[in-house]
Amino acid sequence: MTSSLLRRATVVGILAATSLALVAATPAFGPPWISIETPPNPFDPSSRGAFLMVHTFHHGDAVASGVTGTAEGIVSGARRSIPLAFDTTSRRGTYALRKQWPTDGTWMLVINTGGQAQGITALVELSAHGDVASVRVPTRRSGQWDLPQQVTARDIDAALQARASQALSARK
Repeated sequence: MTSSLLRRATVVGILAATSLALVAATPAFGPPWISIETPPNPFDPSSRGAFLMVHTFHHGDAVASGVTGTAEGIVSGARRSIPLAFDTTSRRGTYALRKQWPTDGTWMLVINTGGQAQGITALVELSAHGDVASVRVPTRRSGQWDLPQQVTARDIDAALQARASQALSARK
């Protein structure tokens, strides 16, 4: 090989290696996401006995972002808020939530993501029987993406009051 061809091959090799390194170091583009799974798989030891599972994603990839949350309720007319603890599981980006709130009253769960998937909130409404009645991740459309919307304390209070009013109407 001539020295000119050798230099050209070396430069091509360096460019290819640099391109691969840049692709590997570039974070996934697109919005983060949260997904709620219920019922949990009773055959997976890390999810056995859980109330629900939380999955966190960045774009299409599962990410171990961590989750936080609260159980928000109205019990005997009084507003209650209980911090939730989540367990890690055998799957990356998957967290188990075990029941940590009382049975009486009207409850909803507010589950937030952290890390790369920070800023996503799932609102999980619970039925009068204590089951998951609905899951909503507030979003707004922006170009090709459904981007998560910030959930405020006012949004949470309004959703909880609506659930409590429905529960009261159903009992009459």
